[in-house]
Amino acid sequence: MSTITVKAYGAESTTADLKEMNIERREVTSKDVEIEILYCGVCHSDLHTARNDWGGSLYPVVPGHEIVGRITKVGSEVSKFKAGDLAAVGCMVDSCGHCDSCQHDLEQYCQNGFTGTYNGKDKHLGGHTFGGYSQKVVVDEHFVLSVPENLDLAAVAPLLCAGITTWSPLRHWNAGPGSKVAVVGLGGLGHMAIKLAKGLGAEVTLFSRTPGKTDDAKQLGADHVVISTDDSQMDAVKGKFDLIIDTVPYEHDINPYMQTLSLNGTLVLVGFVGEFQETQVSTRPMIFQRRSVAGSLIGGIAETQELLDFCGKHNIVSDIELIKMQDINNAYERMLKSDVKYRFVIDMQSL
Repeated sequence: MSTITVKAYGAESTTADLKEMNIERREVTSKDVEIEILYCGVCHSDLHTARNDWGGSLYPVVPGHEIVGRITKVGSEVSKFKAGDLAAVGCMVDSCGHCDSCQHDLEQYCQNGFTGTYNGKDKHLGGHTFGGYSQKVVVDEHFVLSVPENLDLAAVAPLLCAGITTWSPLRHWNAGPGSKVAVVGLGGLGHMAIKLAKGLGAEVTLFSRTPGKTDDAKQLGADHVVISTDDSQMDAVKGKFDLIIDTVPYEHDINPYMQTLSLNGTLVLVGFVGEFQETQVSTRPMIFQRRSVAGSLIGGIAETQELLDFCGKHNIVSDIELIKMQDINNAYERMLKSDVKYRFVIDMQSL
C-alpha cells in the first residue's frame, strides 16, 4: 500500500519528551477521507499512553484523539464528505463492523475491540495507529464526523473525547427536564458534563471538595455547588440525585456520593480506570434504595454526531487554552497539576 510522510509529535519511550518526528499515513483508499488537522485536544489519556502508565503502549507513541480539521481528499466510494468540508475524528478509527455492538451503533463496545485513533492495531499498514499530533490523518469515512460551521473549531476539539464521554451517560440515563444531575470533579470532563447536562434541561449540581470552584461552576451552568467535605451540606442533599457523573481520574471514596442518589439513582464512573483497592464500596445504600454504580466509555459514531449537532444548535463548546505543538511537554506537566481551564488544545499550524 502506498503511503505519504507527514510531520508529527511523539514519544520514543516511557521517559522521553515528545518531539518532532516523521510518520507514515496510507494514501486514501476508496472509502477513506484525508483530513488536514487544524486543532487537536490534549487528553489525560494522551499523557498516560505516552508514559505507559496503563501498560501496553507501543512506541513511538503519537497521541491525540480530539481531532478537528478540513478534508483535503476523499476516496472514490466516499458518499458523505467532499474535499473542503470541516470534519472531526474522535477516539476510534475502526471496529469490526459486524458484531452486535457495532450493528447497534455502539462501536465503542465492539466485541472484537475497536481500533483506537492511536496505539491501536493498524489494519492497513501493520504496526500501530498514530494520533492527531500530526499534520494529517486518513480515516474510513464511517469514523469521520461532520462539524457544525458555527462553532469555534479549536473549542470543538475536546468534544470528541471529554464531550462524548459525558454526553453518552447523560443520554443513556435520560438526563433532561425534571431530572437532577450531579457532577463530581471540575476538570476537562467535569466542565463538559455541567454544560451538557444544563443544555439538556437538567438541574445541575457540582460536588466540590473546596469552595473555590463555586463561581466557575455557576458560570459553566451549575445551579448548585455542594462542598463534599461539609457533612451538613451532604446531609442536605441525601436522596436527591437521579444521576451522578463521576469524572475524578484517580481512586477515591464514592460511598458519600451514594447516599445522595435518589431511589433508582445511578452513579456513573467515567474518569477512573482501574481497581478500588483502598476503599470498599458499601452495598447497603444500593440494596435499600435500588441504587446503582455503573461505568461508561465514550460514545458510538452516531451518538458522537448527535452530540456535535446538539452543540451546534445550542452553541456549546469546551473552555480551552490554545497552545503551540512545541509546548506539549510543559502542558503535560501543567495538566498533572490541574493547571488548565479546562482543556489544552494544540494549534496544529504550529507544527
